[in-house]
Amino acid sequence: MEVKLLMVYDIKSEREAEYYRYMLGEFLPAVQNMGLVMTEGWHTAYGHYPMRLFAFRAEDEYALKNILHSDEWLNAKEKLLKLVHNYEERIVLAKNVFQFFISSKK
Repeated sequence: MEVKLLMVYDIKSEREAEYYRYMLGEFLPAVQNMGLVMTEGWHTAYGHYPMRLFAFRAEDEYALKNILHSDEWLNAKEKLLKLVHNYEERIVLAKNVFQFFISSKK
């Protein structure tokens, strides 16, 4: 059964240019090479929700967990975490509709 990896976070304001270069030049190509397919990318313009929400599909939870434990993913995520804050991720069953990420942090 297909699953999605939902990622939410805020970009550090002093690192925005570096963030965009990294996401477009390295992170997204690397993630796609790992076998994840980006299906959604959202920006929050107003309200109390993380600035970014990305959704990546994988064929099943086993394949996704293998990717998330790989050195490639851990290195890519480590670089991303230097550029963002309030990062959270969650694995959910894939639906063909927008899926909100409800934070567990209060």
